[in-house]
Amino acid sequence: MRKVFFSFHYENDNWRVQQIKNMGVVEGQNICNSNDWEKVKRAGDSAIKKWIDDNMYGCSCIIVLIGSETSNRKWVNYEIKEAWNSGKAIFGIYIHNLKDKNNNTDTKGRNPFDNFTLQSNNEKLSNYVEVYEPNRYNAYNDISKNLENWIEHAMEHKQN
Repeated sequence: MRKVFFSFHYENDNWRVQQIKNMGVVEGQNICNSNDWEKVKRAGDSAIKKWIDDNMYGCSCIIVLIGSETSNRKWVNYEIKEAWNSGKAIFGIYIHNLKDKNNNTDTKGRNPFDNFTLQSNNEKLSNYVEVYEPNRYNAYNDISKNLENWIEHAMEHKQN
């Protein structure tokens, strides 16, 4: 079982992320409850960076769980940059079709990897990082069935 780091927009997508974490397919970082996350945020940017860096340490793969507003999040972008620069395997999954606690789905967000241009060739990072869009009618089962394979694919194709 690979140890992964989940990158996501906490406020909007925590419920959806918990579903993925609870699938039991991967070992992921402990996801803060809202009180813990607020405490980290109140301590300032350096505390948030330290929390991210500490939780990413030892993870072999970073999974960006893409909801409606994920691509606009400062800390998601920081996590993507750190993962790519440290040579970790990375990929994304659109999670807008997973239901929230009120049994609602969301709108599809932008690809957050489009926010980055590689200095080496002036291409978008999205040209190099896979993003999966699970079946809209059964997103939960699609993710559960494929997550382990997606991780292994990312591990085999990570940059060095």
